[in-house]
Amino acid sequence: MTELKYVKELLSTGLGTEGSLLIVKKIYDSLIDETAKALIPRSECAIYLGPGDIPGSSVDIDLVTANKMDVRKVGEGAEIPMDETEYSSFNMKPVKWGVAIRITREMLEDGKWNLLQHNIKTAGKRFGENENSLIISDALDNATNTVSGGAAITIANLTRAMQYLDDSDYNSTSLFVGMEVLNDLRNIDTFVEYNKVGNTDMLTKGFLGNVYGMNVMKVSTNAGMTTTTAFVTDKEQAYVIAEKRPVSMEQVVLPTFDMEGAVLTQRIKVRHLRAGAIAKITTS
Repeated sequence: MTELKYVKELLSTGLGTEGSLLIVKKIYDSLIDETAKALIPRSECAIYLGPGDIPGSSVDIDLVTANKMDVRKVGEGAEIPMDETEYSSFNMKPVKWGVAIRITREMLEDGKWNLLQHNIKTAGKRFGENENSLIISDALDNATNTVSGGAAITIANLTRAMQYLDDSDYNSTSLFVGMEVLNDLRNIDTFVEYNKVGNTDMLTKGFLGNVYGMNVMKVSTNAGMTTTTAFVTDKEQAYVIAEKRPVSMEQVVLPTFDMEGAVLTQRIKVRHLRAGAIAKITTS
């Protein structure tokens, strides 16, 4: 019976299995990759220190303390009062991050794609997303001032956050928004109607790139950003990145396991420079 069934399958397309004997199955020969995350660009950091700027294992950042010297009125012949400014310092020690990729020789030989190459490419994306998460957790979340909004962000929330920076003589240059906050902005008439905002960017692009002189940047929820949070920053004073080792790759061969792979590492540290140059807006 088994042999007869086999012959019958050959003769009847109705019993054929796709990709088996009678019906051709096409496999698309290009791998559809994941979408890129919306990340905070490095141009937003106040200071970037590369390997050449960090001769040892860490680096000290020295700051002038604001508003610590006064000029006083002096009477004729009176002693001139002494005063001086103050300074502070903090240390940044880059932390090592890494991932090891191991793939069997059989998979490298038989795989539809170059699995090692694709995994290395994906690892590079993960390092970028990890850096974005560090910017948020180790720098922006340390904001001195926080504005608590309601269910949706309002213009008053934005302007109050800007005022916090203005009160300390900082400039509001950048606005980082989570996806739910971005949705709130899309529902504020002031940022949509042409006669109020002066353009149709929100209607044509779904995104207004500049609000009150601040560059608006959406940040992916899958890269460390809370969807209901926004940050107003002064990019010249907000945070610093110290990178002792950029993303580096070493190829590895494991003969006893008949495997090949790669090891990717990075040594990096992110920290707020002046917490007063950052204001955090939270909504529910």
